[in-house]
Amino acid sequence: MSTSRTSPGHLPGRRRDARGLRVIVTGASGTFGRAISARLAGLGAHVIGLDLAPRADDPVEVLACDITDDAGVPDAVAAAIAKLGGLDLLINNAGIGGPAPAELPPGAEVRRQLDINLLGAWRVTAACVDALVQSRGRVVMLSSRMAVMQLPLAAAYGASKRALVAYADALRLEIGTHVTVTCVYPSAVRSPIHDSTAAAGLSLEGMSSYEPLEGVVDAVLRAALGRARRDLATTRRGAVELFLARHLPSVTDRIIARTLSGRVRSGAFDGAELAAGVVARHARKP
Repeated sequence: MSTSRTSPGHLPGRRRDARGLRVIVTGASGTFGRAISARLAGLGAHVIGLDLAPRADDPVEVLACDITDDAGVPDAVAAAIAKLGGLDLLINNAGIGGPAPAELPPGAEVRRQLDINLLGAWRVTAACVDALVQSRGRVVMLSSRMAVMQLPLAAAYGASKRALVAYADALRLEIGTHVTVTCVYPSAVRSPIHDSTAAAGLSLEGMSSYEPLEGVVDAVLRAALGRARRDLATTRRGAVELFLARHLPSVTDRIIARTLSGRVRSGAFDGAELAAGVVARHARKP
């Protein structure tokens, strides 16, 4: 094979044509994964999804894969690559959220989020590296604004997404001669990922501004098909937040702390056992 990019869809110096691109999407049966897979397939890409629980109405073929299974991931990835005949693009989309106050000891919920959001992406990517290097492909990591601007009561999610960015940075240094690695930073999108947090009485309604799913999909496609990018926000507001969180973190800390205080005073966390410490400390503030 030539050392230049020869895989389908490569248009030097321009946005790549998605037609013929060979793509794996993790978490392909979830809210983001279905939308991303459907959009890419509609543009002519060959997409295989990986998901713990494929659905009969998935828009693309989805293989059952538990990304927390060290032994199972390489087999599932190999099967997907065999079906595709190679790999040009990996989209690490799979992820979960849940309540996890930083002041409490890490339990099963914390380990679950780290295992899926960080180590799951790591396992899948490692299984894809050889094929991506051969095609001079791309990796897109679905991170989060919380990777740089942490919200309270959800420490595991933010920690897992910040660690995912660190993993992407290391990966880029190691394989960046042949493979583009981009992190995409959505804010909050209404989806079932927030259900467990809301059920625990820790809803962060009012802490974040929701953005449309379509905007996140657009950003993923820019990362996948546009010019090489290291980091990509999904909205203009998100780009500003990303800048502030990285360069003026004390400013964003004050904004979030003030917003949290307002939420506590409004009674938003009354009766939530996991937020009892936060509520009590705010009640004792001078």
